[in-house]
Amino acid sequence: MPRQVSVKFESDVPLMLRDGTITYADIYRPDNGHKYPALLMRTPYNKSTPVSRSSYIDAVRATMNGYAVVIQDVRGRFSSDGEFYPFANEIDDGYDSIEWVAGQPWCSGKVGMFGNSYMGATQWLAAKARPESLCAIAPGITASDYHEGWVWHGGAFALGFNLSWTLGSLVTANWDQLSNRLYLSPKQLGILIDQRDDLTTSFDYLPMRELPDFQGGLAPYYYDWMDHPEYDDFWARISIEESHSEISVPALNIGGWFDTFLGGTIQNFRGMRENASEDDARLGQRLIIGPWIHNSMPTGISGEFNFGTRAAADAMDLQGIQLHFFDNWLKEEDRDSDPEKPVKIFVMGENEWRDEEEWPLARAQETKYFLHSNGRANTLDGDGLLSGDPPDEEPADVYVYNPNDPVPTLGGPLCGDLGFLPPGVYDQRVVESRSDVLVYTTLPLDRPVEVTGPVVVTLYSSSTARDTDFTAKLVDVSPDGYARNVAEGIVRARYRTPRASASLIDPGRVYEYKIDLWSTSNLFRVGHKIRLEISSSNYPRFDRNTNTGKTIGTDDGFFPALQSVHHTASYASYVKLPVVPRDDIWP
Repeated sequence: MPRQVSVKFESDVPLMLRDGTITYADIYRPDNGHKYPALLMRTPYNKSTPVSRSSYIDAVRATMNGYAVVIQDVRGRFSSDGEFYPFANEIDDGYDSIEWVAGQPWCSGKVGMFGNSYMGATQWLAAKARPESLCAIAPGITASDYHEGWVWHGGAFALGFNLSWTLGSLVTANWDQLSNRLYLSPKQLGILIDQRDDLTTSFDYLPMRELPDFQGGLAPYYYDWMDHPEYDDFWARISIEESHSEISVPALNIGGWFDTFLGGTIQNFRGMRENASEDDARLGQRLIIGPWIHNSMPTGISGEFNFGTRAAADAMDLQGIQLHFFDNWLKEEDRDSDPEKPVKIFVMGENEWRDEEEWPLARAQETKYFLHSNGRANTLDGDGLLSGDPPDEEPADVYVYNPNDPVPTLGGPLCGDLGFLPPGVYDQRVVESRSDVLVYTTLPLDRPVEVTGPVVVTLYSSSTARDTDFTAKLVDVSPDGYARNVAEGIVRARYRTPRASASLIDPGRVYEYKIDLWSTSNLFRVGHKIRLEISSSNYPRFDRNTNTGKTIGTDDGFFPALQSVHHTASYASYVKLPVVPRDDIWP
């Protein structure tokens, strides 16, 4: 490929789908009459914006590197005809789009796909259809299941993301297309913009199922999501995890430690490595995870914390990494003879990148840190202790969870309106000062502890309610007291058994709960402390459990609950941390 090449740009090229729906695409390609492999991005966020043209993979840069680039508005979005319903049409539409691109006279017949978030979903969903021309994908910050890990988390409705995404990115952003189809007035748009600027009111609206914002056909899927809290056929048809054994493409999986879809990014990598239908797909999986929030081209700054210049996607040339990956699978002459290690992670605390052979790390040692107290672990000034010694007979810690005054969301793996849901790292001490937050902290570390891998809390708890939530948060406490959030999770009592039907609890009975905090890589330095927070809400990231046991979304009132967290010989609550031996950084 010559250094200088003329780039031919075609706007709004019609692409017909199998049912006759016309979608439109922008195409960038070398203007020399030769055939090139193509990179396709299918987006619901407007193909013609600067973000679409350059943030994921710069279309001009890719063209200069010997690719045709096709950026398409998916069905029902911006320039494209039809009705948009998230995920539902992306399997067949993705197949049709890939094969259309492959059949163009300027295409070599080989197609890759790229893009983040929903554009990652369009890649995996298309791959389910197994189009012959799809050779590789590079899905960033996206999920493996659109029930668990997208709309629902541990049985809780991902209210902050679902509502702000629907109101902002899906409805008001696409108003011209929606208003033409539904004959809507500009006045209605003004009302929705006012609601978007006052999201707290919509977050607080009860009953959730009767929220008026999306009535009248604006977003029927929002209510459908709430009507399907359990994993059923509605979700199974579009699940990626269900199809790992059938998908046959290599994938460069890109994620962030503070991304709302981190769990799915890792699960796609692991599931494909273990179950993909072909050797190239299994061995061709790659995983990159930085200290990143949900962002198209993340920097080293996460929330209020700076992980350093080298943490940024630009500093590591993430676009170049993607293009090299596609060279390997779409250009036979550029196939690596000595492939790199499949996993690249950023170790927070140490603030360095590291390459690994697998995930999770085989050398990580599962280590239990048990909860202890004399019954007064409430707030960061309480007597909660985290240690490697199992508890004996200790009094339970007790707090009142009042849905009228939930524990507020403060950073973390979020995606939504930045004015209401700022993601990433924030000092958690303001949350830890609440009496409805239990705080368990180790003594200052006399040697560094690297935690890299999946983090799970086993909690033995009882409640006066028929249904309630339990939350957990892993925190790195520096010598000056700054409490940096590392990972978090939630479990809804009625859904304490994954993939099982709802089962309410008996008030007063002790149950075992597994709270999945997904994964992290963090070095707790000498003098730092490892902290675990336990509570019953993280709002508005997750909807408030009403504690009544009624159908989710139908309650218009709350019932306070008395929660007890047990740590005895019989009910030894603990967090299990994957500790990586690090003699190289001792002391």
